[in-house]
Amino acid sequence: MDIRTLELFHHLAGSLHFSRTSQACNISPSALTRVIQRLETDVGKQLLIRDNRCVELTYAGQVLKKYAEDVLSRFERLQGELSKDAILSGQLSLYCSVTAAYSILPRFIPRYRAVHPGVQIHLETGDPAQAIHRLINRDADAVIAALPEQPGAQISFLNMAVSPLVFIGAKHYPDVLIKDGKGGPDWKKFPLILADKGLSRERIDKWFVENAVVPRIYSQVTGHEAIIALVNLGFGIGLVPRLVLEKSPLYRDIVALDNMPELPPYKIALCTRNTNLSNPRVRALWDIVAGAS
Repeated sequence: MDIRTLELFHHLAGSLHFSRTSQACNISPSALTRVIQRLETDVGKQLLIRDNRCVELTYAGQVLKKYAEDVLSRFERLQGELSKDAILSGQLSLYCSVTAAYSILPRFIPRYRAVHPGVQIHLETGDPAQAIHRLINRDADAVIAALPEQPGAQISFLNMAVSPLVFIGAKHYPDVLIKDGKGGPDWKKFPLILADKGLSRERIDKWFVENAVVPRIYSQVTGHEAIIALVNLGFGIGLVPRLVLEKSPLYRDIVALDNMPELPPYKIALCTRNTNLSNPRVRALWDIVAGAS
């Protein structure tokens, strides 16, 4: 049972999806299946229950997942100890949204690259709603993410920005927003475009429940940039962080709407697992960001 095997099993235990783990870990699904089969033979227990619809951990799988977390954390600390006196090298993996890549990363990545040219930075962009999950599942060493209400005891973070959530409409389609008799939005009549998951969706859904509102949802999409694109085409009203709106190439064609619900703002932070702070590449990034804050 080697480190690579434990890494693959730990990722699969988090994703519960062979295709996702094989893609994220650069291994074919058939090879991943053989790794898990050998691991089950080694431990003498079935670790996963598999059928055509889902993957679940057995009790033995849950126990091994905890063991893998402990071993991988210890291995990270060992790597950190062995690298303290060396020139930093190797790979640092980062995950963030497209907006964060051109609005937040330029604050510290140039400095990091200048000080530690031997470190290869692997940057992946995608849905910000996945950032914390990818961090916990060890798909990234650090992420730029909107902090959830409870980040979790295993997560360390550095606050970098605060961005209000704003409702937006297209300047060229002002009639999309239909108002009620009191001048407020008529939620049952105008089309609403929301993120399919993530913090903005959680907060507006909570507001709907608290105010007994049943909205007319036109579309649920992945990523705030997609919301702005649909709003610009006149398909409805959207909800996005103001930071995303201000950095959008469609900014001049979009307007932030008045007399709409005020939701808690985004707190955007650099996040990593607590155990990662012993990794010298992550620690160097952490210190640079902390010094620039």
